[in-house]
Amino acid sequence: MLASKKDKPSLLVLVGPTAVGKTKLSLQLAEQFGCEIISGDSMQVYRGMDIGTAKATPEERKRIPHHMIDTHNPDDPFSVAEFQDRVRALTTDIHERGKLPFLVGGTGLYVESVCYDYQFTDVQMDEQLRQELDQYAETNGDDALHAKLVVIDAESAERLHPNDRRRIIRAIEIYQLTGKPLSEYLAGQTKAPAYDLCMIGLTMDRALLYERIEARVDQMMEEGLLEEVQKLLAHGYNPNLVSMKGLGYKEMVSYLNGEYSLPRAVELLKRNTRRFAKRQLSWFRHMKDIQWIDVTDGANFSAHYAEISAIITGKIVQNCEYNSSQ
Repeated sequence: MLASKKDKPSLLVLVGPTAVGKTKLSLQLAEQFGCEIISGDSMQVYRGMDIGTAKATPEERKRIPHHMIDTHNPDDPFSVAEFQDRVRALTTDIHERGKLPFLVGGTGLYVESVCYDYQFTDVQMDEQLRQELDQYAETNGDDALHAKLVVIDAESAERLHPNDRRRIIRAIEIYQLTGKPLSEYLAGQTKAPAYDLCMIGLTMDRALLYERIEARVDQMMEEGLLEEVQKLLAHGYNPNLVSMKGLGYKEMVSYLNGEYSLPRAVELLKRNTRRFAKRQLSWFRHMKDIQWIDVTDGANFSAHYAEISAIITGKIVQNCEYNSSQ
């Protein structure tokens, strides 16, 4: 049984932008340190959305137990508050099995909500306002709705993708009901660690990261991203669902609707993913407990791995006790 010598249970966390190499590293670390992996990606909960969300393969999931993958249908409601509740329960279960919970992902708010004593705003909902904003987005486009948020809460707008209609509407709603931007609520969080944290962040040269993003998009297309989206639509999932607004899905839907050609859709997906990676890095840079590792030199993977392994050993293993069952 793995137990922290401190008052709080241990949690290993690996973050970084999309395509930086979290999956390969997380699998090896999980094997070395006896971990079970918890996906920290807000889109991987949706069933049938495998290629576009870059889920761990079935083989990888057999290699290491993974959690928070395929828990919801694409039309099921899902929130960061639910994610926080589920992952908190999961970490307890994993510890009870004598394993180390390992949160891996790139959705900043979701990861942060678990790592710290995050309290979500209790501002009530205004259903009429939500419907009006949703209709505004339908008429004028998601970019126009996002532009509304830029005016009242530029910081939240920077962190939210223009396609993330539901969260943009919630941010506008909070401002309209309270006169206080969401970013101000978030800044007021005490953010006391909920765990004995060991947080590793991966970064690399921006130009190289963008090359890797473009190569990943090409690979997703070869693996059948377009066919995956067609199948979801054939199952009756509405293109306006939050899940279908995710990267890769929105662009393919727009192509299928005849809004632009397939090469243009792929070009936009690459551009949008580059912008998303930039926002991911911006979010994680504000998290003070992350120890950053530059993995630009891919030929030095073994050296990067050794450095990260030493950090984990020093931070978690030396602060924990193992019983004979470990």
